[in-house]
Amino acid sequence: MKNIVGIIVFLLLSVSAFAQVNNTAAPVDSAKKARLKIKTPPKDGYSVRTDVDSAVMVPYADVREEDVYYAKRIWREIDLRDTINSVLKAEDAKLIDILLEAVGNEELTVYSPKDTTSGKILEDNDSFKIALTAQQALQGARGVTEGVADSVTGKIAEPKLRKLRSDEFLKFRIKEDWILDTKRSIFEPRIVGLAPMKMVEGNWQPVFWIYYDDARELLSKKRLVNPLNDASQLTFDDFFVRRLFSSYVVKETNPANKNIVDILGQTDPKDTRKLYESERIKKSISDYEQSLWEY
Repeated sequence: MKNIVGIIVFLLLSVSAFAQVNNTAAPVDSAKKARLKIKTPPKDGYSVRTDVDSAVMVPYADVREEDVYYAKRIWREIDLRDTINSVLKAEDAKLIDILLEAVGNEELTVYSPKDTTSGKILEDNDSFKIALTAQQALQGARGVTEGVADSVTGKIAEPKLRKLRSDEFLKFRIKEDWILDTKRSIFEPRIVGLAPMKMVEGNWQPVFWIYYDDARELLSKKRLVNPLNDASQLTFDDFFVRRLFSSYVVKETNPANKNIVDILGQTDPKDTRKLYESERIKKSISDYEQSLWEY
């Protein structure tokens, strides 16, 4: 009889202890679940979209040289101070930051605007003949600090890259060809090169040149800030290929291989002759396109 009573008492104590363990474990599980929920933040609406489907990039159609009946090379400049072009310097999506990051990671090859063997500026400034290393390109874009001698040891410190100032790059130059493809019966522009520019000794100069076809895949993965639509999926490649920019012509092919400023001479900044000449070149291209149609 005593054994039976002892067994019953033992079972009651075991059940009580098991219940206490379960009661103390429940709060721990709840706290763990709460922590897991905190690690996954809520979705911040629909306007903040960072993913871009790069598969939507439309490749250029293949054009054979023998099918090009007419071609005209044009150089343009895109001023980021123009409202239309200001999207290229949006706070969280600057074109110059994208390019320099790719250059630093050696994802993009850039070319010198100068003949590094003689130090003279190339005639056309954009021949894609002299490739730059990533370090050379970053030095040209960001500049380097001057070596300062230590006051104690007298040792001159090694030059370092300056901090990037995106506001220095307020212009981009593009080189493009307007071609008439007789096989497809299409007259269209093809961007050949892209160059960021900054002020050097009082003049806007290209820092380096990029072969645009090499940069298309990169630019097609970077979302462009569209002030008219927060859910827009426009990319930087769309901005150039769809001709969403505003620009002015600075040069066309000519026997002297000179730009508009060189042809007109150093003029007053308020002189409108450069603008008139730029518009004349644009109109000549438009007139040629219109002349292709017969009514």
